[in-house]
Amino acid sequence: MPALFLSHGAPPLVDSELWVSQLQRWAADLPRPTAILVVSAHWESAPLTIGATTTGTPLVYDFWGFPQRFYEVTYAAPGAPDLARQVAALMPDNEPVVQQPDRGLDHGAYVPLTVMYPDAAIPVLQISLPTLDPQRLLHLGERLRPLREQGVLIIGSGFTTHGLPFLRDMRPEAAAPGWSSEFDAWAGERFAAGDIEGLLDFRTRAPGMPYAHPTVEHFAPLFVTLGASSNPEQTARQVIDGFWMGLAKRSIQVD
Repeated sequence: MPALFLSHGAPPLVDSELWVSQLQRWAADLPRPTAILVVSAHWESAPLTIGATTTGTPLVYDFWGFPQRFYEVTYAAPGAPDLARQVAALMPDNEPVVQQPDRGLDHGAYVPLTVMYPDAAIPVLQISLPTLDPQRLLHLGERLRPLREQGVLIIGSGFTTHGLPFLRDMRPEAAAPGWSSEFDAWAGERFAAGDIEGLLDFRTRAPGMPYAHPTVEHFAPLFVTLGASSNPEQTARQVIDGFWMGLAKRSIQVD
């Protein structure tokens, strides 16, 4: 099973016919997962924390100021207790794992899944970002890598650029600011070259910083995905590109 890094967008991104069609085609091209493991930009918690494993745990509507219909979305995917036990077993003895059974899927997890797997029939588990350090997240992905052999789809869910404080035009079709387009082009080149060292050092090497990521949690899930790949230096398949509200939607798949 491949591993993915996808730019999940705010909830209104589901109103973009282009993004929806791209995600639907992407999901159709993938093998059917036995389970889905999501690491989202919207859940930072240390030590590593495992979310709800039971079916029916309410979603986390972790956003404000949107139309009411976005707070009425449901995604009743089955829980994944077996996967949760496997994740915990893959962690080193000196790294504790915390259980948070009342923590449902946040929008970084459920928004793309409502498009990719709308039947909500595949068990889903979300784990936290225990750190924002790229090297440590790469190692986390390496530990999770064996799950792919069992058909588990590992998804790092963030956004290739996320400089919300610096946007001046909030329309979905807004032109990308220079810092966003420059960072996105750089990231695309790094993915094509398999330049893991450059990506790990994005804070100092990437153009458009720190505007593209004034806080780095939306780029951080990428490193879990790359760590879970068979070779972090491989050329990534860049499945989605372009911009929404000036932010880069670039999303990749690795084997």
